[in-house]
Amino acid sequence: MPLEQKNDLAIAVYASVIVGGDDRPLAVVRGMERALPGLRLEWTVSDDHQLLHLPQRDAWLAQARRKGGFPLVCNNDENYPVMISGMELSARSGPGGQPQSDIHSDLPLDAAGIAAAPDVLEAIAEGARAFWGHATPFNATVEISRQTRHPVRKPGVPPRGLPALKLPEDIPSPEIPHCLGWLNYWSAASARAIGFPDPARDAELLSRARRTATGGWVVRLTDAPLDLDNPAHLDALKRAYERFPEIGGRATS
Repeated sequence: MPLEQKNDLAIAVYASVIVGGDDRPLAVVRGMERALPGLRLEWTVSDDHQLLHLPQRDAWLAQARRKGGFPLVCNNDENYPVMISGMELSARSGPGGQPQSDIHSDLPLDAAGIAAAPDVLEAIAEGARAFWGHATPFNATVEISRQTRHPVRKPGVPPRGLPALKLPEDIPSPEIPHCLGWLNYWSAASARAIGFPDPARDAELLSRARRTATGGWVVRLTDAPLDLDNPAHLDALKRAYERFPEIGGRATS
């Protein structure tokens, strides 16, 4: 699909690895449904790529497991597709040598999705008891992913003058975010790790931030969804990277 035709809102959160009997997948899905009124995630996709209805979704989700994550569930609405799933990031490729669950969701980037995005990100992250996460338009996510560089495994120069970020396995702890996005979720532990908030330095970010029930934060980088073709948005992203050198493992270089 051409890039200009796919600019959904991509949501990703990173949490301690999901194990058998874990109640977090159900908490994540229920929280997402509460954050988007009318949403019902009652479908999955079979191994042969067929949509399957889940009339006993909660019971199915309590039993269904993929290693370190959970299978995709979706709403089966071609006009407003919403989906979420979780997979394991192995200890070998995880920060601090620890495995993680990598939970991804997609929302349409329309007025309803944009309005609900902070609540959806918070619901997924808090339900997963995540370390950190972000919600970012797909186009910007692609460019931000190109910031991750390694002299041997992923050489090159990041786009648009953005700083180079380390591979996740080269970041010293799971509390340190790998990157920034449009909406950023930082748990209380992640906020401490990057030094947020500093009232003297973070007045602008705090004006677009809110505290969560667990002491974490949802921080909006720009009022409108992040568009790196907008010079003001690109500048805001660069300023945030300058403010938080810990993000992407840069402070440990």
